[in-house]
Amino acid sequence: MRVQSLSLSLVAMLAAAAPSYAEGQVPRIGWTPDTIEWGFIDGGAKPILRIKSGDTVIIDTPLAGAEEMRGMGVPESLIRPQMREIDVKAKERVGGNILVGPIFVEGAEPGDVLEVRILKITPADNYAVNVFYPDHGALPNEFPYYRARAIPLDLARNVALAGPGIEIPLRPFFGTMAVAPVAALGRINDGPPGYYAGNLDNKELVAGTTLYLPIQCKGALFSVGDGHVGQGDGEVDGTAIEAALSGEFQFKVRKDMKLLWPRAEMPGAIMTMGFDRDLNIAAEMAVHEMVQYLTAERHLSRDDAYMLTSMAVDLHITQIVDGVKGVHAILPKGIFKH
Repeated sequence: MRVQSLSLSLVAMLAAAAPSYAEGQVPRIGWTPDTIEWGFIDGGAKPILRIKSGDTVIIDTPLAGAEEMRGMGVPESLIRPQMREIDVKAKERVGGNILVGPIFVEGAEPGDVLEVRILKITPADNYAVNVFYPDHGALPNEFPYYRARAIPLDLARNVALAGPGIEIPLRPFFGTMAVAPVAALGRINDGPPGYYAGNLDNKELVAGTTLYLPIQCKGALFSVGDGHVGQGDGEVDGTAIEAALSGEFQFKVRKDMKLLWPRAEMPGAIMTMGFDRDLNIAAEMAVHEMVQYLTAERHLSRDDAYMLTSMAVDLHITQIVDGVKGVHAILPKGIFKH
């Protein structure tokens, strides 16, 4: 208990020093050495912004640092000065994804839920990348080497030019969105997803979707990054169509909701999620969470909820390459007529 109280005191102290903004202004956060978390989430980190429940924020996220961009064969002319700056000045690197955050939301307490409305997502550049690494991905024995490609984006036609005669429609989403675990855990790698969300790599979390995250520490401390403009379920080589993105989010503290695991809502569907190193267990979690939703929110008996899940819910493999595998279950809302 003493550790917890010290952690909450630390977060409160840091939040008090977080920058604020004028009433009615929509803040925009760019990525600099002072606003990024390079591959980690930290409940003791100093917030880069303090907002109220219901506020909207625009957040710009990077693709990579300059060194990694060069390694992927990206021309020097496409490497932004900010990429060089974060390479030189970023204080600590834990994982590969560069996140922007954390954002402190006033009134958010452990046990509450953070509602994250994804209002708009826009690609920042006319190119993206895909890369695979040795000892990674779904087929590490067949592809035990490194390869990277730049993927041109035709933003006017909203497609990625994946190869001669191959066009993939753009559906931008952020691979990583997270609240922070308690400060006592220290800095954790954002790579494996968990109860705090993190590196979900869920291609359904596009603009118009709402993500619900169970808050673990005061202020929620939300971070976002790992931009994608497209991906196949599974993300089998370890990366998607990776790109720098700009996102517009609205945040709301929900004290009327109680969740143990992240959940999402699309315009026409409800999504539950499961995470585990064992794909079977991840699937069981996603189904269990759907049954929980149907009993709590639709007032079905457990038997009827389980049966309806079998009749109407689709299971998708979210990703199999982040150490902890993901499965998401999708329930169409249109089946409910009353």
